[in-house]
Amino acid sequence: MLREIVATRADAHYVYVADDAFFPYGHHSEQAIIARVVPLIGELITAHVPDLVVIACNTASTLVMSHLRERYAVPFVGTVPAIKPACAQSKTKRVSVLGTKGTVQREYTKGLIRDFALGCEVTLVGSGELAALAEAALSGSEVSDREISAEILPCFVGASEALSARTDAIVLACTHYPLLLDRLERLAPWRVNWIDPAPAIARRVSDLLGKPGVDADHSGAEMIFTSKRPHTLSKALMPFFGGRVPA
Repeated sequence: MLREIVATRADAHYVYVADDAFFPYGHHSEQAIIARVVPLIGELITAHVPDLVVIACNTASTLVMSHLRERYAVPFVGTVPAIKPACAQSKTKRVSVLGTKGTVQREYTKGLIRDFALGCEVTLVGSGELAALAEAALSGSEVSDREISAEILPCFVGASEALSARTDAIVLACTHYPLLLDRLERLAPWRVNWIDPAPAIARRVSDLLGKPGVDADHSGAEMIFTSKRPHTLSKALMPFFGGRVPA
C-alpha cells in the first residue's frame, strides 16, 4: 500500500510506522486493539503533525476508525475488505475474503457482505499465519509453498464443479498479503482475480490531500518501529519509498 500511495503522491513527506511491538494485530482482542491503537495514533499525531493518517491494517480499521475520528481532527483513511468491488467484478458469483481471523469475524466485515454482496456467495477465510509468513518472506526468511498453500486453499470453492461455478475473486483483506501476490498467483489451483485495495486507497489519499505540490520531495520519509529494536525489515521496505531514504 505504501508503494501505491508514494507513487501517486511523490510530493508528500511520509512517516511510516510499523507497530511491530504489537504484531500481529489479528491475535489480539478487540478491546486490546482499541486500547493500543487510539492512544498510539494520538502520540504520533502530536509528534509529527500529519495532514492525513492512513490506517494500513484491516483488523485495526474495522475497529478503531470511529474512535479515531471522534478524538482527533486529522483526516483518516482506513483499510477495509474490498467486498463491493470484488462482488461487482465476479462472473461466477463466488467470492472469498482472505483476512486475519479477527478481520473475518468482525461484524463490520459481515455488514459489508450484507450491504454489497450483490447476490454473490461470499466465503470468509481467516488465516492465522499468512501475515507472519508474508513478513518473514519480505525479511528474507525461507517460506515454503506448502505453508502458503495451506493458508489460501480454503478460498477456492467449487473444485469439483465447472470453472463457471468456481470462486473467481479473492479479496486480500490484510495489507501484508499483497507482498506474496506473485506466489499466491502461482500456487492458486485455478486463476482468480486477487483484489488489492491499495490503488483505490492511494486515490482517496490523493483526493484528500488536494492538488500536489510543484516539487516532489524525494527525500521526505521516516521509518519508525514501535519496538525501537533494529529491524530486519528496514532494508526490505526501502524500495516502497520511491527512491527516498527514510530517516
